[in-house]
Amino acid sequence: MALRHAVLAALLDGEYSGYQLAKAFDVGVANFWYALPQQLYAELTGLEKDGLISGRQVVQETRPNKRLFKVTDAGLAELERFAAVGSKPSFIRDDLLVKVQAADHTATAPVIGQLEERARAAGARVELFGKLLRQMRGDSDEEEFLRRGERIGPYLTCLRGLAFEQGNRDWCLRTSAVLRERQTPHGQR
Repeated sequence: MALRHAVLAALLDGEYSGYQLAKAFDVGVANFWYALPQQLYAELTGLEKDGLISGRQVVQETRPNKRLFKVTDAGLAELERFAAVGSKPSFIRDDLLVKVQAADHTATAPVIGQLEERARAAGARVELFGKLLRQMRGDSDEEEFLRRGERIGPYLTCLRGLAFEQGNRDWCLRTSAVLRERQTPHGQR
């Protein structure tokens, strides 16, 4: 998948400025595709040049002018093409896992600290995803929203982000507890 597909998908809900797109990425899309704001701005330029999005200038009196972007018919066709192509399985590539893999031969105190920090960060994202999910479904319960909600794609990707972060948090907490227990006098590092 290219960044362009993630940007096109993020623009499906309407017109966004580059700044608004960066905020949308930071909150919702970052759980499956991370991009720096500079990358997003460069991608917007390329997508517009390729005719997959269109931009319009909005004149603002008290602020600098801004451009708003929306997906074109060609952009929707590109997303259709992308959706039809098979997806590669995902894989984990994480330096913290390498540190845990080496835990039998290295000092574990720094790794335990990193695991606990990662668990705290994942816990904060669990809360954020929970809040986003509640906002998206409004007064509906989850099953009702999934059956009848207007836009379930963002909701489903947010559910995946929630499960991912819950798994990260739980694994980090369990792994740090195991490593801490093994630091007792018989296995002190």
